[in-house]
Amino acid sequence: MSFEIFLVFFISYIMGSIPFGLILTKTFLKIDIRKIGSKNIGATNVLRTGNKSIAIFTLLLDISKGVVPVLVTNYYFPNLIYLSGLAAFLGHIYPVWLKFKGGKGVATYLGIIFALSLKLGLVFCVSWILIAFITKYSSLSSIVSTLIIFLFSISESNFELNSYLFITFVITLYSHKQNIIRLKNKTEDKIKL
Repeated sequence: MSFEIFLVFFISYIMGSIPFGLILTKTFLKIDIRKIGSKNIGATNVLRTGNKSIAIFTLLLDISKGVVPVLVTNYYFPNLIYLSGLAAFLGHIYPVWLKFKGGKGVATYLGIIFALSLKLGLVFCVSWILIAFITKYSSLSSIVSTLIIFLFSISESNFELNSYLFITFVITLYSHKQNIIRLKNKTEDKIKL
């Protein structure tokens, strides 16, 4: 059992840690995304390059980093899907390849949520879009939507799922700590929808 835990965590983490935003911008735009905007490797910062196609590809690939490991784990080790989801999530935020400085993990989180529950994935998407449309803040949309998913999941009466979503909410808060400060100071960048 311990080898299975190690295998699932390791593979999920490695998949989650692939820095698609950095790879795509360096390959196609010949720039280092870590030197632009928020210096983040995620899709929101890639969008700041002005290239929507690369931003969309980054988003889709980052989502896949959550979907694939969880679905594969669910096939072989269904009792370890939450560990897989956590590892992929942490991989995106703390990638070993980039000295543990990655993205905020929201796109990967979305992929994980869809792999765990289509209903929760749809609730997250609707929440994120509505909040982003009203406030124009990607960070606030991500934080609030992650909280909404956790609260919504309580009705599922699934302790493992509830625990996973609470842990990921706390990690999301922590990964957005600078955004929270900027939101408080009203200096956070708005997104154009």
